[in-house]
Amino acid sequence: MPRPYPSRYPSNAPKPPPPGSETWVRPWAQMKYFSYHPAIFPNMVGAISSDAGAGDLVNVYDKEGQPFGAGFLNPKARVPLRVIHHGLTPFGEADLDARLVQAVRLRKETLKLDATTDAYRVIHSDADGISGLIVDRYDDTLSILVTTLGVWRRIRRWLPLLHQELGTSQHVIQTDPDISLIESMRISDVPEVDDPAPKTVRIRENDVRFAVNFEDGHKTGFFCDQRDNRLKFGQLAKGRVLDLCTYTGGFALAAKLIGKCEDVTGVDLDEKAIAQAKQNANLNQTKLNWTQGDAFGWSRQMIKNGELWDTVVLDPPKLIHHRDTQEEGIFKYRDLNGLAIQLVKRGGLFVTCSCSGLISTEEFEELVMGVAHRHGRKLQILDRTGPGLDHPVMSNCPESRYLKVIWSIVV
Repeated sequence: MPRPYPSRYPSNAPKPPPPGSETWVRPWAQMKYFSYHPAIFPNMVGAISSDAGAGDLVNVYDKEGQPFGAGFLNPKARVPLRVIHHGLTPFGEADLDARLVQAVRLRKETLKLDATTDAYRVIHSDADGISGLIVDRYDDTLSILVTTLGVWRRIRRWLPLLHQELGTSQHVIQTDPDISLIESMRISDVPEVDDPAPKTVRIRENDVRFAVNFEDGHKTGFFCDQRDNRLKFGQLAKGRVLDLCTYTGGFALAAKLIGKCEDVTGVDLDEKAIAQAKQNANLNQTKLNWTQGDAFGWSRQMIKNGELWDTVVLDPPKLIHHRDTQEEGIFKYRDLNGLAIQLVKRGGLFVTCSCSGLISTEEFEELVMGVAHRHGRKLQILDRTGPGLDHPVMSNCPESRYLKVIWSIVV
């Protein structure tokens, strides 16, 4: 059976060092082609110095032998080189540590997120210049996701620094099993802690309380990226409100507590998510209508029943995971948005989201508008938004702009 993505697997044969490399600063790796993108695939990597090991921070040289930057090396990974620094100036471990501090201070001092929440993204991988590290802060606990060996080798050193800068004391570290295998990250190397983090922590977001469950929650436990959109939704929601794919009730609770809407319904297929949504409602001493069910089938039944809502938000999980499933994912987006639009009263607010990075904002908007027209509706587009400012995007890695939210009136 042929291996998937054969061009992404590096050859085992070492490439001879180029002439003049004797003077290069070790350890080093050379690029065969110019790219400013952080991910450098095998066919773009040239020679590697004999002392460069997996997980090392190496000096990067261009095809002409000129200094280009620095990056994490992992020769056997699908992405063997991740360039995290571009420029002629030397870049070492102390500079990496400074990146963490810089990321924390952006959130605390520039964005001043502590004034409105104790749950936000502290480090956003390539967007903060640390490829493979995602850190979310939930009150006193850091939820950490590691996806590169370079980060994995340094996480023990960085934990005290992160806690010192944030004033936190506990952490949860996660890895994806498939990525761990590809990156050669051994689960047994997870840093041990004397005081394990709690399974659940309570957070506040714009005067709404949530419980974050690290065992049953998706990704790092909570979707901080929708924080600003939840606030905006609460301010705009009116009348009868439907939150499709509610997860743990974020938009629904915003409509109830911020928008003061009385009739709010949240629907999700995940039984554990609905249970958590109910707990979140109890935490805020309020009641909503919660339904466990498949958004596709449930919506079709509501259309047959003639049910309509004044405000509908649709925030499904990621529907396009890989390029080879893109067509299937787009079909699901069309189907689900078509169903949701039919549940909105004429003149009602429709908010639809996509967290699939493989579909652009323009493509997603065109898809949603096309679906509306096929069902005899037009959309008065009010706004297009994305994640909060704690989820920045680096210009040389634009595909990390994954979250797209379209705000419209159905006419």
